[in-house]
Amino acid sequence: MKRFDLREYKEDVIDRLKAILSDLTQNEAAIFIFEARDFSLVQKSADAVKESNCDLLNSLKYNEVDWTISIRKSGS
Repeated sequence: MKRFDLREYKEDVIDRLKAILSDLTQNEAAIFIFEARDFSLVQKSADAVKESNCDLLNSLKYNEVDWTISIRKSGS
């Protein structure tokens, strides 16, 4: 399982997330942490996961501003 800290990307987090998701191998799992000051970024990340042929395993508020998601690249 790989871990990625995307907090430094601020508004560009979705573009970086999509790039990483496209590089994952089949059935590989990953955890991402990013800054989500409003819920729209959480929804955009879930949409990006679905568009990238990945499964969203978990989505949790980590603290006041940070959000974590765990995903797995689909096997098909």
